[in-house]
Amino acid sequence: MSTTTSAQPEDATPGPATPGASGPGSGGPGSGGPGAAGVRDATARTGRRNASGNGVPFRKGPARGAGRQLHGGRFTYAVLTVFTVGSLFPLVWTAIAASRNNTRLAQTPPPFWFGGNLFKNLQIAWTDANMGTALLNTAIVAGSIAAGTVLFSTLAGFAFAKLRFRFKNLLLLLVIGTMMVPPQLSVVPLYMLIAELSWTDRLQSVILPTLVSAFGVFFMRQYLVGALPTELIEAARVDGAASWRVVWHVVFPAARPAMAVLGMLTFVMAWNDFFWPIIALTQNGSPTVQVALTGLGRGYIPDQSVIMAGALLGTLPLLIAFVLFGKHIVGGIMQGAVKG
Repeated sequence: MSTTTSAQPEDATPGPATPGASGPGSGGPGSGGPGAAGVRDATARTGRRNASGNGVPFRKGPARGAGRQLHGGRFTYAVLTVFTVGSLFPLVWTAIAASRNNTRLAQTPPPFWFGGNLFKNLQIAWTDANMGTALLNTAIVAGSIAAGTVLFSTLAGFAFAKLRFRFKNLLLLLVIGTMMVPPQLSVVPLYMLIAELSWTDRLQSVILPTLVSAFGVFFMRQYLVGALPTELIEAARVDGAASWRVVWHVVFPAARPAMAVLGMLTFVMAWNDFFWPIIALTQNGSPTVQVALTGLGRGYIPDQSVIMAGALLGTLPLLIAFVLFGKHIVGGIMQGAVKG
Protein backbone atom coordinates (compact mmCIF):
# COMPACT_ATOMS: atom_id res chain seq x y z
CA MET A 1 0.00 0.00 0.00
CA SER A 2 1.61 3.26 -1.16
CA THR A 3 1.20 6.75 0.19
CA THR A 4 0.68 9.63 -2.32
CA THR A 5 2.28 12.99 -1.49
CA SER A 6 1.57 16.30 -3.19
CA ALA A 7 4.29 17.83 -5.38
CA GLN A 8 5.84 21.10 -4.29
CA PRO A 9 8.27 23.48 -6.02
CA GLU A 10 11.89 22.61 -5.44
CA ASP A 11 12.77 26.01 -4.01
CA ALA A 12 9.82 26.08 -1.64
CA THR A 13 11.00 26.29 1.93
CA PRO A 14 8.81 26.38 4.94
CA GLY A 15 8.64 29.81 6.40
CA PRO A 16 7.40 31.21 9.64
CA ALA A 17 3.73 31.09 10.21
CA THR A 18 1.87 34.32 9.58
CA PRO A 19 -0.51 35.27 12.30
CA GLY A 20 -4.04 35.26 11.07
CA ALA A 21 -3.12 33.50 7.80
CA SER A 22 -3.74 29.91 8.91
CA GLY A 23 -4.30 27.90 11.93
CA PRO A 24 -7.23 27.05 14.01
CA GLY A 25 -9.71 29.82 14.40
CA SER A 26 -7.99 32.03 11.85
CA GLY A 27 -9.47 30.63 8.63
CA GLY A 28 -7.57 30.07 5.39
CA PRO A 29 -7.85 32.10 2.27
CA GLY A 30 -11.43 32.35 1.14
CA SER A 31 -12.67 30.91 4.42
CA GLY A 32 -14.18 34.20 5.52
CA GLY A 33 -12.45 34.10 8.88
CA PRO A 34 -10.62 36.88 10.71
CA GLY A 35 -7.47 36.31 8.63
CA ALA A 36 -9.25 36.92 5.37
CA ALA A 37 -10.91 40.01 6.81
CA GLY A 38 -7.54 41.37 7.78
CA VAL A 39 -6.15 40.81 4.32
CA ARG A 40 -9.18 42.55 2.77
CA ASP A 41 -8.80 45.50 5.11
CA ALA A 42 -5.14 45.84 4.21
CA THR A 43 -5.95 45.70 0.52
CA ALA A 44 -8.65 48.32 0.87
CA ARG A 45 -6.24 50.61 2.74
CA THR A 46 -3.46 50.16 0.22
CA GLY A 47 -5.64 50.56 -2.89
CA ARG A 48 -5.45 48.84 -6.21
CA ARG A 49 -2.25 48.87 -8.17
CA ASN A 50 -2.24 50.09 -11.74
CA ALA A 51 -1.60 47.84 -14.72
CA SER A 52 2.03 48.90 -15.13
CA GLY A 53 2.89 47.72 -11.61
CA ASN A 54 4.68 50.92 -10.61
CA GLY A 55 3.01 50.98 -7.24
CA VAL A 56 0.74 53.96 -7.90
CA PRO A 57 -2.72 53.36 -6.43
CA PHE A 58 -5.57 53.17 -8.95
CA ARG A 59 -8.24 55.75 -8.16
CA LYS A 60 -11.76 55.61 -9.43
CA GLY A 61 -13.80 58.70 -10.22
CA PRO A 62 -13.61 61.63 -12.61
CA ALA A 63 -10.33 62.70 -14.12
CA ARG A 64 -8.33 65.38 -12.44
CA GLY A 65 -9.80 68.78 -13.37
CA ALA A 66 -12.93 67.29 -14.96
CA GLY A 67 -15.96 69.54 -14.69
CA ARG A 68 -13.82 72.52 -13.77
CA GLN A 69 -14.52 75.71 -15.72
CA LEU A 70 -11.57 76.91 -17.77
CA HIS A 71 -10.53 80.54 -17.55
CA GLY A 72 -8.55 82.41 -20.18
CA GLY A 73 -5.56 84.52 -19.33
CA ARG A 74 -4.84 88.12 -20.19
CA PHE A 75 -3.34 87.20 -23.54
CA THR A 76 -6.52 85.35 -24.53
CA TYR A 77 -8.71 88.32 -23.69
CA ALA A 78 -6.35 90.67 -25.50
CA VAL A 79 -6.51 88.57 -28.69
CA LEU A 80 -10.30 88.30 -28.49
CA THR A 81 -10.59 92.06 -28.00
CA VAL A 82 -8.43 92.78 -31.05
CA PHE A 83 -10.47 90.42 -33.24
CA THR A 84 -13.77 91.82 -31.94
CA VAL A 85 -12.75 95.42 -32.62
CA GLY A 86 -11.44 94.49 -36.06
CA SER A 87 -14.69 92.71 -36.91
CA LEU A 88 -16.95 95.55 -35.74
CA PHE A 89 -14.91 98.40 -37.18
CA PRO A 90 -16.27 98.20 -40.80
CA LEU A 91 -19.86 98.27 -39.55
CA VAL A 92 -19.20 101.13 -37.12
CA TRP A 93 -17.34 103.10 -39.79
CA THR A 94 -20.26 102.62 -42.19
CA ALA A 95 -22.62 104.08 -39.60
CA ILE A 96 -20.23 106.99 -38.90
CA ALA A 97 -19.84 107.78 -42.61
CA ALA A 98 -23.61 107.59 -43.09
CA SER A 99 -24.08 110.22 -40.37
CA ARG A 100 -21.74 112.74 -42.02
CA ASN A 101 -21.81 114.73 -45.26
CA ASN A 102 -19.69 114.33 -48.37
CA THR A 103 -17.51 117.33 -47.56
CA ARG A 104 -16.52 116.04 -44.12
CA LEU A 105 -15.71 112.59 -45.49
CA ALA A 106 -13.29 114.12 -47.99
CA GLN A 107 -11.28 115.83 -45.27
CA THR A 108 -8.13 114.49 -43.62
CA PRO A 109 -8.20 113.00 -41.05
CA PRO A 110 -11.59 111.35 -41.58
CA PRO A 111 -14.23 111.53 -38.83
CA PHE A 112 -14.19 108.89 -36.12
CA TRP A 113 -17.45 109.78 -34.39
CA PHE A 114 -21.08 110.09 -35.38
CA GLY A 115 -22.57 113.18 -36.93
CA GLY A 116 -26.10 114.53 -37.14
CA ASN A 117 -27.09 113.56 -40.70
CA LEU A 118 -27.78 109.84 -40.19
CA PHE A 119 -31.57 109.84 -40.49
CA LYS A 120 -31.50 112.39 -43.31
CA ASN A 121 -29.09 110.27 -45.36
CA LEU A 122 -31.08 107.13 -44.60
CA GLN A 123 -34.24 108.77 -45.91
CA ILE A 124 -32.46 109.93 -49.08
CA ALA A 125 -31.05 106.46 -49.71
CA TRP A 126 -34.44 104.84 -49.04
CA THR A 127 -36.14 107.10 -51.56
CA ASP A 128 -33.52 107.33 -54.30
CA ALA A 129 -32.68 103.60 -54.38
CA ASN A 130 -36.25 102.37 -53.81
CA MET A 131 -34.92 100.34 -50.89
CA GLY A 132 -38.33 99.09 -49.78
CA THR A 133 -38.88 97.13 -53.00
CA ALA A 134 -35.23 96.09 -53.09
CA LEU A 135 -35.32 94.67 -49.56
CA LEU A 136 -38.50 92.74 -50.27
CA ASN A 137 -37.07 91.30 -53.51
CA THR A 138 -33.83 90.37 -51.80
CA ALA A 139 -35.68 88.62 -48.97
CA ILE A 140 -37.69 86.60 -51.51
CA VAL A 141 -34.61 85.71 -53.54
CA ALA A 142 -32.38 84.84 -50.58
CA GLY A 143 -35.11 82.90 -48.77
CA SER A 144 -36.05 80.88 -51.85
CA ILE A 145 -32.43 80.07 -52.69
CA ALA A 146 -31.65 79.07 -49.09
CA ALA A 147 -34.75 76.85 -48.79
CA GLY A 148 -34.17 75.19 -52.16
CA THR A 149 -30.48 74.63 -51.54
CA VAL A 150 -31.08 73.09 -48.12
CA LEU A 151 -33.85 70.80 -49.40
CA PHE A 152 -32.19 69.53 -52.58
CA SER A 153 -28.71 69.35 -51.07
CA THR A 154 -30.01 67.26 -48.15
CA LEU A 155 -31.78 64.84 -50.49
CA ALA A 156 -28.77 64.53 -52.77
CA GLY A 157 -26.38 64.25 -49.84
CA PHE A 158 -28.48 61.46 -48.33
CA ALA A 159 -28.47 59.60 -51.64
CA PHE A 160 -24.69 59.85 -51.99
CA ALA A 161 -24.12 58.95 -48.33
CA LYS A 162 -26.48 56.02 -47.68
CA LEU A 163 -28.10 54.74 -50.88
CA ARG A 164 -26.59 52.21 -53.26
CA PHE A 165 -26.77 52.79 -56.99
CA ARG A 166 -24.52 52.49 -60.00
CA PHE A 167 -21.81 55.04 -60.69
CA LYS A 168 -22.39 56.71 -57.33
CA ASN A 169 -18.73 57.64 -56.82
CA LEU A 170 -18.38 58.84 -60.40
CA LEU A 171 -21.41 61.10 -60.10
CA LEU A 172 -20.12 62.47 -56.80
CA LEU A 173 -16.82 63.32 -58.44
CA LEU A 174 -18.68 65.11 -61.23
CA VAL A 175 -20.64 67.14 -58.69
CA ILE A 176 -17.45 68.10 -56.86
CA GLY A 177 -15.77 68.89 -60.18
CA THR A 178 -18.35 71.56 -60.96
CA MET A 179 -17.01 73.55 -58.01
CA MET A 180 -13.76 74.03 -59.94
CA VAL A 181 -15.49 75.66 -62.93
CA PRO A 182 -15.43 79.50 -62.71
CA PRO A 183 -18.98 80.88 -62.62
CA GLN A 184 -18.03 83.51 -65.20
CA LEU A 185 -17.90 80.80 -67.88
CA SER A 186 -21.63 80.12 -67.56
CA VAL A 187 -22.79 83.73 -67.72
CA VAL A 188 -23.24 83.99 -71.51
CA PRO A 189 -25.13 80.71 -72.07
CA LEU A 190 -27.20 81.30 -68.92
CA TYR A 191 -28.20 84.77 -70.05
CA MET A 192 -29.11 83.43 -73.48
CA LEU A 193 -31.32 80.83 -71.79
CA ILE A 194 -33.21 83.29 -69.60
CA ALA A 195 -33.63 85.66 -72.55
CA GLU A 196 -35.12 82.79 -74.57
CA LEU A 197 -37.53 82.09 -71.68
CA SER A 198 -38.40 85.83 -71.36
CA TRP A 199 -37.20 85.86 -67.75
CA THR A 200 -35.04 88.97 -68.05
CA ASP A 201 -35.51 91.38 -65.15
CA ARG A 202 -37.54 88.82 -63.21
CA LEU A 203 -36.71 87.26 -59.88
CA GLN A 204 -36.89 83.68 -61.17
CA SER A 205 -33.89 84.41 -63.36
CA VAL A 206 -31.85 84.81 -60.17
CA ILE A 207 -33.54 82.12 -58.07
CA LEU A 208 -33.69 79.07 -60.33
CA PRO A 209 -30.02 78.88 -61.48
CA THR A 210 -28.83 78.72 -57.86
CA LEU A 211 -31.37 76.41 -56.21
CA VAL A 212 -28.77 73.64 -55.93
CA SER A 213 -25.09 74.05 -55.15
CA ALA A 214 -22.30 71.51 -55.41
CA PHE A 215 -20.91 72.72 -52.10
CA GLY A 216 -24.24 72.06 -50.39
CA VAL A 217 -24.45 68.52 -51.76
CA PHE A 218 -20.89 67.71 -50.69
CA PHE A 219 -21.39 69.35 -47.28
CA MET A 220 -24.55 67.39 -46.50
CA ARG A 221 -23.07 64.16 -47.81
CA GLN A 222 -20.04 64.46 -45.53
CA TYR A 223 -22.24 65.22 -42.54
CA LEU A 224 -24.73 62.40 -43.08
CA VAL A 225 -22.01 59.78 -43.53
CA GLY A 226 -21.13 60.05 -39.84
CA ALA A 227 -24.27 61.48 -38.26
CA LEU A 228 -26.87 59.09 -39.71
CA PRO A 229 -26.45 55.42 -38.70
CA THR A 230 -27.34 52.91 -41.39
CA GLU A 231 -29.03 50.74 -38.76
CA LEU A 232 -31.54 53.53 -38.12
CA ILE A 233 -32.57 53.54 -41.78
CA GLU A 234 -32.81 49.76 -41.86
CA ALA A 235 -34.98 49.79 -38.72
CA ALA A 236 -37.34 52.26 -40.38
CA ARG A 237 -37.49 50.03 -43.46
CA VAL A 238 -38.30 47.01 -41.31
CA ASP A 239 -41.15 48.96 -39.71
CA GLY A 240 -42.61 49.46 -43.18
CA ALA A 241 -41.67 53.12 -43.74
CA ALA A 242 -41.58 54.29 -47.33
CA SER A 243 -38.69 56.29 -48.76
CA TRP A 244 -40.27 59.70 -48.23
CA ARG A 245 -41.24 58.77 -44.67
CA VAL A 246 -37.67 57.69 -43.96
CA VAL A 247 -36.44 61.02 -45.30
CA TRP A 248 -38.97 63.05 -43.32
CA HIS A 249 -38.79 61.21 -39.97
CA VAL A 250 -35.18 59.97 -39.98
CA VAL A 251 -32.96 61.93 -42.35
CA PHE A 252 -34.24 65.45 -41.73
CA PRO A 253 -34.09 65.24 -37.89
CA ALA A 254 -30.57 63.82 -38.03
CA ALA A 255 -29.43 66.46 -40.54
CA ARG A 256 -31.06 69.43 -38.78
CA PRO A 257 -27.82 70.97 -37.41
CA ALA A 258 -26.09 70.82 -40.79
CA MET A 259 -29.21 72.12 -42.52
CA ALA A 260 -29.25 75.15 -40.23
CA VAL A 261 -25.61 75.94 -40.96
CA LEU A 262 -26.04 75.45 -44.71
CA GLY A 263 -29.19 77.57 -44.73
CA MET A 264 -27.47 80.41 -42.89
CA LEU A 265 -24.43 80.40 -45.21
CA THR A 266 -26.58 80.19 -48.32
CA PHE A 267 -28.90 82.98 -47.20
CA VAL A 268 -26.00 85.35 -46.51
CA MET A 269 -24.33 84.52 -49.84
CA ALA A 270 -27.58 85.05 -51.76
CA TRP A 271 -28.28 88.30 -49.95
CA ASN A 272 -24.83 89.70 -50.81
CA ASP A 273 -24.67 88.32 -54.36
CA PHE A 274 -23.93 91.02 -56.92
CA PHE A 275 -22.40 89.51 -60.05
CA TRP A 276 -25.35 87.61 -61.54
CA PRO A 277 -28.18 89.90 -60.28
CA ILE A 278 -26.59 92.97 -61.88
CA ILE A 279 -26.66 91.11 -65.21
CA ALA A 280 -30.14 89.60 -64.97
CA LEU A 281 -31.95 92.46 -63.20
CA THR A 282 -32.24 96.22 -63.66
CA GLN A 283 -32.63 99.02 -61.18
CA ASN A 284 -36.01 100.14 -62.52
CA GLY A 285 -37.51 96.65 -62.72
CA SER A 286 -37.12 94.13 -59.87
CA PRO A 287 -33.82 95.04 -58.24
CA THR A 288 -32.21 93.39 -55.27
CA VAL A 289 -30.40 95.42 -52.62
CA GLN A 290 -27.02 95.16 -54.35
CA VAL A 291 -28.49 96.24 -57.69
CA ALA A 292 -30.39 99.12 -56.09
CA LEU A 293 -27.25 100.41 -54.39
CA THR A 294 -25.55 100.91 -57.77
CA GLY A 295 -27.99 103.75 -58.49
CA LEU A 296 -26.68 105.71 -55.50
CA GLY A 297 -23.18 105.90 -56.96
CA ARG A 298 -24.18 107.60 -60.18
CA GLY A 299 -23.58 111.27 -60.91
CA TYR A 300 -20.62 113.54 -61.44
CA ILE A 301 -19.72 113.55 -57.74
CA PRO A 302 -21.25 110.56 -55.91
CA ASP A 303 -22.43 111.29 -52.38
CA GLN A 304 -20.44 108.82 -50.29
CA SER A 305 -22.49 109.44 -47.17
CA VAL A 306 -25.72 108.46 -48.95
CA ILE A 307 -24.03 105.38 -50.39
CA MET A 308 -22.93 104.37 -46.88
CA ALA A 309 -26.47 104.96 -45.62
CA GLY A 310 -27.82 102.64 -48.32
CA ALA A 311 -25.21 100.02 -47.43
CA LEU A 312 -26.25 100.30 -43.80
CA LEU A 313 -29.89 99.75 -44.75
CA GLY A 314 -28.92 96.66 -46.73
CA THR A 315 -26.94 95.24 -43.80
CA LEU A 316 -29.47 95.82 -41.01
CA PRO A 317 -31.80 92.89 -41.94
CA LEU A 318 -28.91 90.43 -41.67
CA LEU A 319 -27.95 91.81 -38.27
CA ILE A 320 -31.53 91.62 -37.03
CA ALA A 321 -31.88 88.04 -38.30
CA PHE A 322 -28.68 87.00 -36.55
CA VAL A 323 -29.75 88.66 -33.29
CA LEU A 324 -33.11 86.85 -33.38
CA PHE A 325 -31.93 83.42 -34.60
CA GLY A 326 -28.24 83.44 -33.72
CA LYS A 327 -28.76 81.35 -30.59
CA HIS A 328 -30.63 78.68 -32.55
CA ILE A 329 -27.97 78.64 -35.28
CA VAL A 330 -25.11 78.32 -32.81
CA GLY A 331 -27.08 75.67 -30.90
CA GLY A 332 -27.50 73.70 -34.11
CA ILE A 333 -23.78 73.93 -34.82
CA MET A 334 -22.93 72.71 -31.30
CA GLN A 335 -25.50 69.92 -31.52
CA GLY A 336 -23.83 68.67 -34.66
CA ALA A 337 -20.35 69.02 -33.17
CA VAL A 338 -20.94 67.22 -29.85
CA LYS A 339 -21.19 63.45 -30.17
CA GLY A 340 -22.80 61.04 -27.73
